[in-house]
Amino acid sequence: MRVLEGRLSPGPIVACTLATAAVATLAFDLVVDARPTVVAPLVLVLLLLGLTYKVLLPWQGLLTAVVAVIFFIPVKRYSLLPSALPFSLEPYRVLIALVAAAWLTSLLVDPRVRLRRSGLEPPMILFGIAALASVGVNGGRIAELGVSSAVVKTLTFWLSFFLLFYVVVSVVRSRSELDALIRALVFCGTVVAAFAMVESRTGFNVFNYLGRLTPALHFHDPAVTAGLTATYLDRSGLRRVYSSAAHPIELAAILTMLAPLALYLLKSTKRKRWLVAFVLLAMGSLTTLSRTGVIMLVVIALVFLWLRPEQTRRLWPALVPAICVIYFVLPNTLGSIYSAFFPKQGLVAQQTQRAALGDGEAADGRLARVGPSIAEWSKRPLLGEGFGSRVTAVNEAIVPRGVTLSNILDDQWLGSLLETGIIGVVALLWLFTRSIRRMTRIARADDGDDGWLAVALASSVYSFAISMLTFDALGFVQVTILLFLLLALMSVFVRLRKESGPQSAG
Repeated sequence: MRVLEGRLSPGPIVACTLATAAVATLAFDLVVDARPTVVAPLVLVLLLLGLTYKVLLPWQGLLTAVVAVIFFIPVKRYSLLPSALPFSLEPYRVLIALVAAAWLTSLLVDPRVRLRRSGLEPPMILFGIAALASVGVNGGRIAELGVSSAVVKTLTFWLSFFLLFYVVVSVVRSRSELDALIRALVFCGTVVAAFAMVESRTGFNVFNYLGRLTPALHFHDPAVTAGLTATYLDRSGLRRVYSSAAHPIELAAILTMLAPLALYLLKSTKRKRWLVAFVLLAMGSLTTLSRTGVIMLVVIALVFLWLRPEQTRRLWPALVPAICVIYFVLPNTLGSIYSAFFPKQGLVAQQTQRAALGDGEAADGRLARVGPSIAEWSKRPLLGEGFGSRVTAVNEAIVPRGVTLSNILDDQWLGSLLETGIIGVVALLWLFTRSIRRMTRIARADDGDDGWLAVALASSVYSFAISMLTFDALGFVQVTILLFLLLALMSVFVRLRKESGPQSAG
């Protein structure tokens, strides 16, 4: 654990241990005659760890590795070697489990690693109680629908999110480590945005070919598992991109949430590369042709106008050249987005229409689902129908027989109301308002780097909360992990200010 702490030199012990493990793996291969294509990548990984352990084993390196895996190895698109477990052995799950295990062990044996309060415990505890209680009181209904495995899967997902949240809160202990994690998030997001722009022009998604780098990654075609076919991705004759995300809307949300952090890095470091990162993130979000991404960009702009009015107003003239750049670099994108917001029949009419799905009649537009969903919620108003019990055909690659499917709501607030009742929704509202208010207080009190970081974090989380009205945000793993990382950064930021005092105003 002292090696994981990154403060004491481990000497040759770690390198020798990893080299020995590589030799043992080769010996095991010779004895059992396993497939070389499977064993060779594992041996290579062990040897690389032996060479780079001084960089990877400190907490900062581990968290950076988690961010890289989450951004660069698409969730639900790749799994590791075949497993007998009831769920897919995905790379991000394995890495988060290892980091969480190392952290929990460190809490027991290393006095320098301790559990730290985040300040967000009350709403998180309330949401946890609502989720568990909703499952408890609806146990019979969940079993009757045949969605017990989906409920357990959702609960384990959220447990991993909370563990990652507290790992970050506990091990990030300095402003330099905080900024390093922000840089890692923005850098990884910028790379994904750049590949999204390539995908928008060529139709080639590089993240669908990672399996060719190592046989240990098993590819699951999103056209089959998530319904992302060419027809589905077409909008006004243009192809919507999804890069390393599970859906174009999720990609738009991720890139948009990272854009304010790029502005903070630009303001604090004065380095133009972060301006390039901001431009790529914003343009990458637009390549998804997602109305949610545009709404989130507007929310971010309004938050900056609210907390930094003078500085934001000075940037309005930059909109004209920005629109010109988008027009030439991403042709027809602006027209497609305009058509999405202003369809011929009108946006409200489009969102309230109904269409036949499957064997019966189902609501098609988002607004058309509100009335029936509220009527359904009124039957179980306090705790809802059970956390994770709403299973849809689009979200499940293989739907077990006997499972009763639910309509896709494209509204996370409505979905949370149905699953966890009013108690769960109040807990989520409390979580968002508490975290945003902490940032707004800092933003108003500090005009320096601290204030700009507070504005960036507040606008990112605020935009996510608003986006929950337009898609099932918490049903997507990648963007939900990003949300918990940002909430953890907020908590670390507040604690560091209390410990060292605010920085001087710029």
